[in-house]
Amino acid sequence: MAVLEAKDAADWTYRGEGAANIVLAYTGSSPQFVCKVLRIEKVLRNGSIKDDGPSALTGYERLLWNGNLVLAPTKKIAELLYVQHVMSPLLGPDHIDAGNLIPVSREFLESVASKVLCQRPSWRVDAAKPNVLRDSALLISDHSIFPCGALKEENCISVEIKPKCGFLPFSRFIADENAIKSCTSRFRMHQALKLHQGQISEISKYEPLDMFSGSRDGVYKAIKSLFLTPQNNFRVFLNGSLKFWGLGGGTESTTCLTSEAFEDVLKSVILADDDTRTEFFLQLVAEAIFKSGLLDRLLDVQKLDFFDIEGAIHAYYDVVSQPCTVCRELGEDQMSGRYSLLHLFPLDESLKIVRNHLIAATAKDLSVMISFRPRENGDLESPYNVLFRESTNQTFDYKVSFIDLDIKPLKKMEYYYELDNQIVKFYTQMVRLKHQPENGASIEESSYCDKPCAM
Repeated sequence: MAVLEAKDAADWTYRGEGAANIVLAYTGSSPQFVCKVLRIEKVLRNGSIKDDGPSALTGYERLLWNGNLVLAPTKKIAELLYVQHVMSPLLGPDHIDAGNLIPVSREFLESVASKVLCQRPSWRVDAAKPNVLRDSALLISDHSIFPCGALKEENCISVEIKPKCGFLPFSRFIADENAIKSCTSRFRMHQALKLHQGQISEISKYEPLDMFSGSRDGVYKAIKSLFLTPQNNFRVFLNGSLKFWGLGGGTESTTCLTSEAFEDVLKSVILADDDTRTEFFLQLVAEAIFKSGLLDRLLDVQKLDFFDIEGAIHAYYDVVSQPCTVCRELGEDQMSGRYSLLHLFPLDESLKIVRNHLIAATAKDLSVMISFRPRENGDLESPYNVLFRESTNQTFDYKVSFIDLDIKPLKKMEYYYELDNQIVKFYTQMVRLKHQPENGASIEESSYCDKPCAM
């Protein structure tokens, strides 16, 4: 396969980015790349740029992941094998494209980095940049459109959603002072901390527990809330071009102006009167999510985190053969009580606990892409799922895909534990302040909290 060179950068445009990768969409005419996107790895600006070492995984990670992943010579290949051999069997191969690695030159990466710089969100630019020392990038299907050549060309509208964690933790290893975790979703607690830190301008109306509720009404409520406060969790594409919301992440609410503009975007897809198209579209999205049943499968994978980070962190220290700093911080009484059992597990069991926690972390952080294409009378039988909407008298092909299935580094376990502590402690303090008679602080409480939580 030919190496992408500097001259090829003109055919790739900025689509968006996450914490680890920049995504480019192809605009040229080469059959090899049409209907594809390219994921280019990023590197932190405050860290040194270096190429892959002799092994993609650390010694303890090779112990953790065994099988094909252990043989991966580079990080990129390890990530590819992780999607193929870990996430795909769990979530369903029909909804995942692991992609292929293609060779790229340093000049190509440098040209792309320069080209997309002005399109990237400033906070993403400040945090990381493309790693120009990589010699490959991941080529995958563009899930915002239907595969090229399928039937005749139609307008395609797609929604990218980050569902986040869809359940309340049930681990007996959650400390008594953190009991609020059992009745308030992680997403809502994290929103309060992000607002305090200035990362967002207001609390999202979205509640992941609605999305995973298993009811049509709950899913629709979740989709409507995402539309009203999209942040970085809801984006819409028309024929592969981003139309709603921000590139790489937005923090503002949907305004009357953006709502009117979105109504115009929907004209070519939703056959309805002005001021009604958005409502019908959100209903379409909710029905496709509910009917597909894929969130049930995603939730099962998320629930592999059976021990919660408060339990899994103890298994982590046994895996890496280090004294448990958490037990030391908690004190002897705690160590000899609730958590001592975890340190008596055989290594195989500790590895399973940590492995499942990291797999669940991928499932909590991935995105779901739902794509729709209107069908006309007389169209041939569709290879895709079909959805009829009586409200607009339209039939749609639709497909659902999982994207952003990144492997989580073992070393992030300590980060997950510290972040969890920070989120829960801050939210607990805010709830206590709110219930003081003379305090008017306003932090929304989850409707899923059936009774006061023990503090």
